[in-house]
Amino acid sequence: MSVAGTSTAPQGRDARRTAVPRQGDHGCGLDPDQLPDGLVVADERGRVVCFNAAAARITAVRAADALGRPLEKALPLEDLEGRRWWQLTDPYGGLAIRTRQPERNLLLPGVREVLVSARYVRAVPLGPVRRVVVSLRDTEARRRTERSHAELIATVAHELRSPLTSVKGFTATLLAKWERFTDDQKRLMLETVDADADRVTRLIAELLDISRIDSGRLEVRRQPVDIGAAVSRHIQAYVAAGQPADRFLLRIEQPLPDLWADPDKIDQVLSNLIENAVRHGEGTVTMDVTPCASPREGEETGTSVTVSDEGPGIPEESMNRVFTRFWRGSKRGGTGLGLYIVKGIVEAHGGTITVGRASGGGAEFRFTLPVGAPAYLA
Repeated sequence: MSVAGTSTAPQGRDARRTAVPRQGDHGCGLDPDQLPDGLVVADERGRVVCFNAAAARITAVRAADALGRPLEKALPLEDLEGRRWWQLTDPYGGLAIRTRQPERNLLLPGVREVLVSARYVRAVPLGPVRRVVVSLRDTEARRRTERSHAELIATVAHELRSPLTSVKGFTATLLAKWERFTDDQKRLMLETVDADADRVTRLIAELLDISRIDSGRLEVRRQPVDIGAAVSRHIQAYVAAGQPADRFLLRIEQPLPDLWADPDKIDQVLSNLIENAVRHGEGTVTMDVTPCASPREGEETGTSVTVSDEGPGIPEESMNRVFTRFWRGSKRGGTGLGLYIVKGIVEAHGGTITVGRASGGGAEFRFTLPVGAPAYLA
């Protein structure tokens, strides 16, 4: 990065403007205060000539107190072993072939961690340093990511331990004492192993979905989808599993627009939302399928699906956390990843999803999908 400026230390906001980067010969200047990362620039004498707003926020040092001071005084950095970083790197008196310092974790007074990288600007190769340009980034975002990854690993380990312990126990018992069990006992143990294997498979599928959502690689394979029939299939599966038929109410407003979506992923969304209502809600689970305005520009129509129950609902203070990782509405099990994945799938289709309170007092989830017709049908 080349930085224009004078060798003296000007004062106030204009001092920061002297260190504005220039892009080629286009005369396109940028106020350093508009940069999202901290920017500190020292001149050939090691005096600070630029200290932008982000640097002031990260270091808790006012720009007016930093401008004109020696770089090592304005930015007293130490490495994680307590050594003074500017003495170690010696930007003005070190090797003439060095042009930069890679990003690393350093400490500010008060043991505040900050990510620091530096660039040495020379007028000619191997010449004296004319500018030291320092970039500062807060470590809070990285710490949040690391905490999220640690929570994910802990959750996965916990969820995997139980079914794998069960699978190992039953298979070891069957192998060691096969002749001692009746056919009915063997069948019961094998059914338990099969159910636990399905549980592990679902968890691995959730992890793959999270990875694709986080990296923006979740693929949507659009096909014609009869959304009303898809909801009806889920209801029939619950009734076949023992839920009373009168617990479910399906209302479909016709005519519905032709919907093009990924049928497997839409099934995943419906499965999560209906299971959430059955497991955590109470009373009648109502599903409304209606035409609506499209959530995507350039399309007039879309399809809306609402799933509501008559349970206690979701506390108002928790509404903004429902679609985050590991949120659990109750202590009735689950990984806390389902609604996060639901939101990712709906948004990958260009749709929206919201949560609120149903008229019966329970939770109400509503997702809206654009018709999503392929270009050759438009």
